[in-house]
Amino acid sequence: MTAVEVPTPNIIHNEFWVREQTEIEKDLASYRANTPVTYVEEPLMPPESPLPQGAGTWILSRHAEILEASRNPEIFSSAQGITILDSPPEFNEFFSSMIVMDDPRHARLRRIVSAGFTPRMLNRLEKSVQQVASDIVDGVCERGEIDFVVDVAAALPLKIVCDLMGIPKSHYQEVFDCSNVILGASDPEYVPPGGDILGAIFNAGITLQGIMEEVAESKRGMDSDDLTTTLVNAKLEDDTLTTADIAGFFILLVVAGNETTRNAIGWGLKYLTDNPEQKKIWIDDFENVAPSAVEEIVRLASPVTYMRRTTTTDTTLGNQEIKKGEKVCMFYLSANRDEEVFENPYKFDVLRQPNNHLGFGGPGPHFCLGAHLARREITVMFRELLTRLPDIQATGEPEVLASSFIHGVKHLPASFTPQAK
Repeated sequence: MTAVEVPTPNIIHNEFWVREQTEIEKDLASYRANTPVTYVEEPLMPPESPLPQGAGTWILSRHAEILEASRNPEIFSSAQGITILDSPPEFNEFFSSMIVMDDPRHARLRRIVSAGFTPRMLNRLEKSVQQVASDIVDGVCERGEIDFVVDVAAALPLKIVCDLMGIPKSHYQEVFDCSNVILGASDPEYVPPGGDILGAIFNAGITLQGIMEEVAESKRGMDSDDLTTTLVNAKLEDDTLTTADIAGFFILLVVAGNETTRNAIGWGLKYLTDNPEQKKIWIDDFENVAPSAVEEIVRLASPVTYMRRTTTTDTTLGNQEIKKGEKVCMFYLSANRDEEVFENPYKFDVLRQPNNHLGFGGPGPHFCLGAHLARREITVMFRELLTRLPDIQATGEPEVLASSFIHGVKHLPASFTPQAK
């Protein structure tokens, strides 16, 4: 396979994503216009790495091709992993649970854990989200200056995920630190340069597994309304969840449910700060504008930058022939700026309609199970902020995570007029 000329650094290098936003957007537009389905070489693995050197991957940067791949999971498989790295299957399942499975295994696990996302469970969680958001603003409202990501954006989804699974408050910081390592191991803030990245990720996963196994055992035979109790005591005629299944699902929730919602909220404040007229539109009619405003935040933020698939047969996509067993990376963030789908794609428009973004993944069996909960968390958090601290704004540029997989914000300074609790 011969790679064509693409922007440097190429899109799967972490260095691509820590540059100035204007440079990133220019190069993404170049991919869409000139090489929408293109093959690129993978970054060189260090000699001591236990993982094999990958040959390369196909990059999908337009909306249309990503829709096609998402709708055909029998051709574009998730079972070989969702990131560019060729990790062992057991490693993938340990950290990613059902999103690195194909049907029927994927359908089986999703069917069981969907018990946590019934209307009854979501209604209970919605009350919890409101209380947590109010407590978070109570904790910062008198200060006037904060790190918005650490003090606000990260605090809400972390507590909601832990509450959902019945994790004691004493483990919150440990869960937060482990999630940072798993998704931010390529960033020197979380794993020092020269450190054992794979070992750090594995140890973080083992820690989370231990927490979940302890909680799961304590819930057997109990009658409480958290998801872990529901899962360990489920009486199913033809199926059951093992402790390993539950631990894997918890790790998935911590990674997907905590980190991604946190980043959407973080980017949301940045967009509102840069577009004060849009902020005013939302404040003036919060409830009616909230649904479209939240979708617009998710579109631009695209917290999961890409997902990988692996072809199960020879196929053609965007007039390119792709061989069986080759990797295909669907860059949602680029597709969410596709000029053929979105009018003025770089504009933050809280009233944007329609908004057929791929921020929760493409259509098909792997569409985000927690999308509704994420939308509620973002809505409730900004309702609290814009009602109680209406002049809150970012006071500097976001410190971006060095990752091609997660469009993350590590830190974002913010200020507001101090208010009483």
